Amino acid sequence: MAARLDAPVLGVQETYTGPNRWQVSTGYRYQRSHRHFVGDVEQVQRAQQGSEVVNNIHLAELGIRYNPNDWWSFSLGIPYLMAERSSPIRAGGVVVDRNVVSARSVGDITLTARRLLWEPKAHPDGNVSLGLGIKLPTGKDNVIDSQQRIVNGQRVTTIQTVDQSIQPGDGGFGAIVDVQAFERIAHSGAALYFSGTYLINPQNKNGVLTFRGDPNEAVMSIADQYLARTGATYTAASWKGFGAGLGGRIEGVPVRDLIGRSDGFRRPGYAVSVEPSLSWSRGPHTFSLAVPVAVYRNRQRSVADLLTPGQHGDAAFADYVILLGYWQKF
Repeated sequence: MAARLDAPVLGVQETYTGPNRWQVSTGYRYQRSHRHFVGDVEQVQRAQQGSEVVNNIHLAELGIRYNPNDWWSFSLGIPYLMAERSSPIRAGGVVVDRNVVSARSVGDITLTARRLLWEPKAHPDGNVSLGLGIKLPTGKDNVIDSQQRIVNGQRVTTIQTVDQSIQPGDGGFGAIVDVQAFERIAHSGAALYFSGTYLINPQNKNGVLTFRGDPNEAVMSIADQYLARTGATYTAASWKGFGAGLGGRIEGVPVRDLIGRSDGFRRPGYAVSVEPSLSWSRGPHTFSLAVPVAVYRNRQRSVADLLTPGQHGDAAFADYVILLGYWQKF
């Protein structure tokens, strides 16, 4: 599973670009999801049998932000997904080959407005920003590719929609609620940070068929998503622009949405990670790298699972995620 929401790696200076300033950023996320979990129990037999599903996700994003004054900022995010999914082909219950499908497309574009709670010049060592935005269904939610299977000893190829986990979009309009906060410790180069983002998707299903056997999972669900991060960063004048951070991170998909029904097919669950990070700044330029490493993963029962006693679907999680960022202030 993959959540597609990310806060800046080192968010301490992120809101302090100053009035009448533009910022352009590029971000890149890579993950290889291949460890299967039912609840928080890993299905190690999948790897032993060679029957695991493997998702390779490359997600690039262009960001543009404008600060009209010290208090407000407005951000545009344009993601582009490049994803590949490899799944087993079985004959007589034995894995004999693998089927690979892919998806490439612009994802769902976001527009977010944020406001600081306190005047930044009067509070240089700490502040909180609150954000509210919208997600537009600009990404394809019905990408198709060829699917192969063995039927009566013969290889059969069909054309159908690819799995929900690599669809560039979810097909729904959404609302984004966002909070970011930091506090410097005793005017030093050390700081504490917190950021949280919740995507509210009030629509129920997007009408795209999954080709799954369970009738309750026949159509893709439009699910909420969430991400939260907290930790500490440190830099010093002698570090010549370098900074380091260490924190915790949780991201996932809820079983039930905040608003509306939660029918159809989804893989709810979450991953908890330890997130080390590095950054380097010089003038208007900043580069960042973060590598969240998963320490706990849980695939929860979906609404469709709960309708069938004893049913509990699985999901493939990544061991780690690579997050690269670059932004420039103008």
